[in-house]
Amino acid sequence: MSAVRGDIKPRTFVFEDDGLIPNSVLPLVLYRDAIDTLNGDSESAIESVFSRNGWGGLWRNGIYDYQHYHATVHEVLGVARGHALVLFGGERGAALQLSAGDVAILPAGTGHKCLFASHNLRVIGAYPPGSEMHVTLPTYDNHRKALQQIPAVPRPNTDPVFGHDSGLIALWKSGATH
Repeated sequence: MSAVRGDIKPRTFVFEDDGLIPNSVLPLVLYRDAIDTLNGDSESAIESVFSRNGWGGLWRNGIYDYQHYHATVHEVLGVARGHALVLFGGERGAALQLSAGDVAILPAGTGHKCLFASHNLRVIGAYPPGSEMHVTLPTYDNHRKALQQIPAVPRPNTDPVFGHDSGLIALWKSGATH
C-alpha cells in the first residue's frame, strides 16, 4: 500500500528577489496532506517515497530558525510529525503552516526559516541527484554569487512525491527560467 495520497492538487508560490534572498522564477510547490503519516513509521514512509522517486541526501531534523537558502540545489521538505509555521521567500515572503503529511518543494534560491515549531516536529529533507547542498545566508555578497549559481542548477527529472511526468515536472516545465 502506497503512502502517497491520490488526487493531491499542488499550490504554488513565487517570491521576488528582495536583494538578499534571490528566490526563483520557478514556483515553490506545496502538496497538502500528500503522504499518509498516520499509519506506521511516518519518517520511513516519507524517506521511502522520496527515495523511490530519485531524491536522496535524506536527513531528519526540523527547519532552521534563521533565514537561509540553497543556491546550488533544489530541496524537498516532508513533514513526518508535528507542525510548523515557516516563512518562505525572505522577510517579505509568506508564512505558511506546514503539518504532518505536507510536502514543500523549494526551487534553488528560495528563502526559508522556521518561525514556530511544535515540540514534536520532524521533517524529512532530500535533494535531486547531481548537486551538493550548501546553506547560504542572506548577505549581499552571497546574493551576488547565488545569482550566478542558481541558473546552473538543473531541474530534477522526477517529482519527489509523484515521480515522472507529473506534479513538479509539469509545473516547472511550464514555468519561466532564469
